[in-house]
Formats: sequence, structure tokens, C-alpha cells
Amino acid sequence: MSKKIRIGLVGYGKAGKAVANVLSNDLRFELRWIARHSASAEPRNHPDTDTPIIGLEQRSFADLFEAMPVDAVVDFSSRESLHAYGEEVRKRGVALVSAISAYSEDDLDYARSLGRDTRVLCSPNITLGINFLIVAANLLRKAAPFADVNIVEQHFRDKPEISGTARKIAETLEVDEGQITSLRFGGIVGHHEVIFGFPHQTVRLIHDSIRREAFGTGAAFALEHLAGCANGFYTFDDLLLRLMRAELLQ
Repeated sequence: MSKKIRIGLVGYGKAGKAVANVLSNDLRFELRWIARHSASAEPRNHPDTDTPIIGLEQRSFADLFEAMPVDAVVDFSSRESLHAYGEEVRKRGVALVSAISAYSEDDLDYARSLGRDTRVLCSPNITLGINFLIVAANLLRKAAPFADVNIVEQHFRDKPEISGTARKIAETLEVDEGQITSLRFGGIVGHHEVIFGFPHQTVRLIHDSIRREAFGTGAAFALEHLAGCANGFYTFDDLLLRLMRAELLQ
């Protein structure tokens, strides 16, 4: 059996807890620690595992990486965390899978700079299904640039902004953000739909996140495939296209 990939998880909100559930039960990985800004309101360990939950008010990332080395970091926290651990990741050659949707262009420039010294993947939505949808939608857009395109995104009632995933879809398809319709109600985890209007037909590409554990399976896919890449900055699309090319060559 191959050696397990040792993981440090940053962020322990709703998504982070779901990701911890997936990674801690996947035999390919060893979830060594979970870091959050404050651990005072949480148990000392993730439920059903011995993975410690560490508050960053108690311990620096430098100490954490030294005491409990990891091969990769998975980040579901906030844009500020990238700058807190970034130089440790660079110095130690630790791979990074970041699922933050609110990065500024300066943040992304910094993440790209980390890619000169290690493997970095940034994706505003880490689910495998939504990233496959984006690749498929981009292919259809190129095949039929004359078609009308609209994007619909639905999320839970309290999500305030347009989803980062919808923005990425719009950017990839080169359509204006005015063609995004946002709906907020109930406890919807995430729904994205790309609608192509042709003169005599309509094509709808739809993805629904049913449970937040979908983020965990996406992170696991990214970790596995990033391990086979050279140092650099990657998107989820890059990993999918790399896999597709390999399959086509076979």
C-alpha cells in the first residue's frame, strides 16, 4: 500500500467540518490536524477521530508545521489565512489545495508566486461535479458562440453575495455578470445551472450540491491528482483536462 498523504486542514466551519469527515475516513490520507482561528468553542478533537483541533490564538503556523509536519494543506477558511501560512508552505514544499471564493487579484498573485516553489491549486468551488460542468459548458460555448447564455445560482437564505462559482462560470464563458440570476431561500447548499439558448433547442447543464461532503470528495480528488504534478499553480480545470488527455491517449 502506498504511503498516506498527510493533511493539515485550515478552517472548521460548516464546509470544513464536512471536509474533515471525508478526509478522516479516506484511507489515502492521514488528517493530522485541523486549524481554526479560535478553538475555544469546539471539542479538542474532531468527532470519531484523534485529529486535534488547534486554535491559532494558541499556536503559530510555524510551530504547527514543525511539530506535526504535513504533505499538503487544504484550506476552507478565509483569504487572510493564505498569507499566514504561505511562507511556511513555500519553505517546506507543502502542497496547497485552496477552496476560498473571495480571493482578490493580489491574493491570487501571491498564490501563483507560491507555485514557483510547490504545487498550488485554487478553486472557488472544489466539487468535482461543478468543475466538470464548467469544462463541458466551455466546450459548448466554443462550439456554439452564437447561443444565448444565462447562469442561475441558488443558495441558502443568508448567503449575501453572488457565488464565486457563478462568477467563475461567467468569466470562463466570457459573459457579463448581468447574465447571472441569484436566488436565496431555505437551506440550499448550492445549485448552479448554465442555460444555452439556441434558435430551435435549449441545453441546460445543472449541478446540485446535496451535502457539503461533496467539497471533501472534491478536495480528495484534487489532492490525489495534484500529487502527480510538478510545482506550479493549477486550477481544478487543469487537473480535469490533464486526466481527459491521458484517457484520450489510451
